[in-house]
Amino acid sequence: MGELLMNTLITGHHLELTPAIRAYVESKLERITRHFDKIVEIEVILAVDTLPQKEMRQRAEVNLRLKGDTLHAEESAQDLYAAIDGMIEKLDRQVLKVKGKIKDHRHESGKRLEELPADEETADGS
Repeated sequence: MGELLMNTLITGHHLELTPAIRAYVESKLERITRHFDKIVEIEVILAVDTLPQKEMRQRAEVNLRLKGDTLHAEESAQDLYAAIDGMIEKLDRQVLKVKGKIKDHRHESGKRLEELPADEETADGS
């Protein structure tokens, strides 16, 4: 968790960022960082938006900087914790998608290398 704190910036706009809220966000982000080790920086913004209907909305957004890419997720809800949960769910899906692409790419490269000798044998046999 010490490593998570070094690259993580959590800010609050129009709301008090309590230790409980900060700890909740950090615990949720740990789930993401366990999946993925290519994270350079995480920036989380928690805000209260005033809509025209005078209804207060809790908003959570995150920018996750990877080597060569940035993922963004945002969620609004009546409750701040629900907004954080929704944001983490969206981010988790994006991270798994990126991680899957990296694995597919590596697998594909290895597969092509294995096919090369077989193609050469066919060419020699002709």
